Amino acid sequence: MGWGPVLERVFPRGLMLLDFDEHRLHRKALSVAFKSGPMKSYLQQLNLGIAERVAHWMKGGRQFLFYPAIKQLTLDLAATSFIGDHAQLHSEEVNRAFVAMVAAAVTPVRKPIPGTQMYRGVQGRKGIVELFSREIPRRRQAGREDIFSQLCRASYEDGSLLSTQDIVDHMSFLMMAAHDTLTSSVTSLVWFLAKNPQWQERLRDEVLGLNLGKENGAAAPLGYERLGDLNLTEMAFKEAMRINPPVPSIPRRAVRPFEFGGYHFPAGTHASANPLFTHGMPDIWPEPLVFDPMRFTEEASRGRHKFAWVPFGGGAHMCIGLHFAYMQAKCFVYHLLTRARVSVGDGYTPNWQMWPIPKPRDGLPVQLTPV
Repeated sequence: MGWGPVLERVFPRGLMLLDFDEHRLHRKALSVAFKSGPMKSYLQQLNLGIAERVAHWMKGGRQFLFYPAIKQLTLDLAATSFIGDHAQLHSEEVNRAFVAMVAAAVTPVRKPIPGTQMYRGVQGRKGIVELFSREIPRRRQAGREDIFSQLCRASYEDGSLLSTQDIVDHMSFLMMAAHDTLTSSVTSLVWFLAKNPQWQERLRDEVLGLNLGKENGAAAPLGYERLGDLNLTEMAFKEAMRINPPVPSIPRRAVRPFEFGGYHFPAGTHASANPLFTHGMPDIWPEPLVFDPMRFTEEASRGRHKFAWVPFGGGAHMCIGLHFAYMQAKCFVYHLLTRARVSVGDGYTPNWQMWPIPKPRDGLPVQLTPV
C-alpha cells in the first residue's frame, strides 16, 4: 500500500505493490529467475554488452555525458538479460515505451490526460502488454535462460503456471527496476571514482589482479565464479549507494496503529523510511559525505544496525534483484577499469537531483583515457 499511489497506474501488481501471503507467493515464483544457473547466463550477456559499449565510448577519446550513456546501456542490458535476443522485443519502440512508463510513474499529473506524460506512459504500457502477451506461449515451449522465458515457465506452489497477466506485470516492473535504479547507482560510483583517483587505482589493481587475460584485444569475460573476488569493488559500490541511495525514500502505509517518537499513528497512515537521511547520520557514519569504501569491511560493519544501510530496502520486501545489481556493477567496473581511466574537469562537481532517483542534472561529463 506504500508504492501503490506511485506505481499502480503504469506498473500495476509489480512485486513492490504486493503484500503478505500474495507477496510471498509471487516472490517465491519469481526467485527461480535469480538462481545461479540463469545468473550465469545473464553474466555472459552482460560481458558482451558492456565490453562492446565501453569500446565504443573509448573511440575518439572525447568527453561525453556519462548519465545518458549508462542509462541507455542499462536499458539495453536489461532487455538482453531479461528478454533475450528476440529482435521484435528490442525495438526502439519498446525502449521508448519503458522510458515513458518510468517517467509517468513520477509525473505530477496522475491522470492520463492526452498530451501528458502519464498519458504517454499508459499508452506505452498498453503496447508492452500486447507485445509480451503474444510472446508468452512461444516462450513456454522454449528452454531459454532469459528472465522472460524463466517467468513463462515458473509456477506457483500448487504447480500452476503464472498467468499471462502476472508475467506481463512482473516483467514490466522488473525491467523498470533493473535499469533506472542501477543507472543511478553506477553513475554515482563512476563520479566518486573520478573524484577519488586513489580509489579508482585500487579498484583497477583488483580487477587486473584477477589475471583473466585478453580475448580479441579486450579483457576476457568476467566469470561468475570470480565475482566474489571483487571485494573492494563491492565495497566501493556500497559506499556510492550509501551517499546517493538509488531509492532515497521508501513509502509505506501503516496496517495497524503504532507509536513512534512519542506520537500516535493510526492505521492507514502514509509514512516513508528515508535512506538518504539514514545513510548520512553522523553517529553511525562519521564524516558521512566522505567517500570511504572501508566502512564496509567486515570489521567496520560488525555491530552496525542491520537497517543502517538500506539501498535495497529490507525485510520481506528486500529487493529480489540485488544480486543481479551487484553482478552488473562488478562486470561494468571490470570492463571499464581494465581499459580506461575515468576523469572529470578540474574543479568540477555535478549538481545532483536527488528525487525521485539521484542523477546529475548536467549528465556528468567524463573523459575516458586508455590505460
